Amino acid sequence: MKTINELQDEVVEEFADFDDWMDKYQMLIDLGNDLKALNEKYKTEQNLIDGCQSRVWLQCDRVDGKLVFTADSDALIVKGIIALLIQVLSGHTPQEILDADLYFIDKIGLREHLSPTRSNGLLAMVKRIKAYALTYQMES
Repeated sequence: MKTINELQDEVVEEFADFDDWMDKYQMLIDLGNDLKALNEKYKTEQNLIDGCQSRVWLQCDRVDGKLVFTADSDALIVKGIIALLIQVLSGHTPQEILDADLYFIDKIGLREHLSPTRSNGLLAMVKRIKAYALTYQMES
């Protein structure tokens, strides 16, 4: 299993192939389209992330001491953003997730190319993932 930083570096490399932000948005949309469908039973108010303009559901399960995330959104770019976060953070321990400095967000220029509402949504997604990690960490 790769470390969170190795996975972040891969994302940075993938996005470095594109100079034009329209191509990067297309890559986000493709990532969202590739995201495994979230089971309808997880599309609940409890899994809905507050602070996102779009509807984003995030499910977290602990498997062998690691957190596994699944998600969905009703907006294509937002679905791509949560897919990126899952690609980097899913399958790691709560402590690894809590310790992670998510530098890839700034390195690929994501934060500066999102509207303020999407930027707030990104922050809300990261907060929710870290909150899950903290909850599971405290239960251990």
